[in-house]
Amino acid sequence: MKILTIIVLSIIVIVVIAIIIGNYYLSIQFKTEIEKLFSFSKNISNKTFSHEQLTGLPEPVQRYFKHVLREKQPYISYVRLRHNGQFKTDLKKDWIAIEGEQYYTTERPGFVWRGKTSLFTVRDMYLADKGSLTVSLFSLFKIVEGKGEEYNQGELLRWLGEGVWFPTNLLPSEYLQWSPINSSSARLTFKYKELSLFYTVRFNEQGEIAELETKRHMSKNKLETWVGKASDYKEINGVVIPTKIEAIWRLKTGDFSYAKFNLKNIEYNRPEQY
Repeated sequence: MKILTIIVLSIIVIVVIAIIIGNYYLSIQFKTEIEKLFSFSKNISNKTFSHEQLTGLPEPVQRYFKHVLREKQPYISYVRLRHNGQFKTDLKKDWIAIEGEQYYTTERPGFVWRGKTSLFTVRDMYLADKGSLTVSLFSLFKIVEGKGEEYNQGELLRWLGEGVWFPTNLLPSEYLQWSPINSSSARLTFKYKELSLFYTVRFNEQGEIAELETKRHMSKNKLETWVGKASDYKEINGVVIPTKIEAIWRLKTGDFSYAKFNLKNIEYNRPEQY
């Protein structure tokens, strides 16, 4: 019995040490990815927002920018944020708690995100014009490693939609255009490299972006309607942004929500890790 106890304790110690080493290795990878992200993109904070830029834009888009940005707001070059919330690994699974940390660049599209739960760590990114997704169980076993065209499209869509957290990124540019739909919605088109993306953007009565809808790869050869919802707007760092976002697959069988994030902290133009 004593020998069995020693064996069990030894196994537990080995597993704990392996998890600690795995966490350390993933942290080093994450740090390296953040450094690469910031090194690839220039500072554009010398540019400022003016209401004159809104001339000719659809009316709900003009209302949005007048509501969320102040005149002479500097362009946001870099973003870092932390959030908590709930996440589903599968549409049929239960919600689990998640803590996330994310970094963005705007002059060159890019982001790196790490989400942690009690069971797994997820790293999602659009880095050096490539999208990828990696899931590690207990920080030890890589159970998902996604790359390829569908991830390039999906991760760039994520970066674009999450621009509600740094709205100077949604102003018209050589890559981004707005076109009218009706009094409460507009079409956002973004063309970058070989990718051409779009969102149907819906605005609420306050002029805030409430919902962004597009087509996204749910699997390699399957496009489905994907929706991002934004709510509970507050003024932070002089900019009006949502503090809650939700990601939903809008399928023929109904809406399936799989991510609900609550913003804990956000900082602009600090290109460094927390």
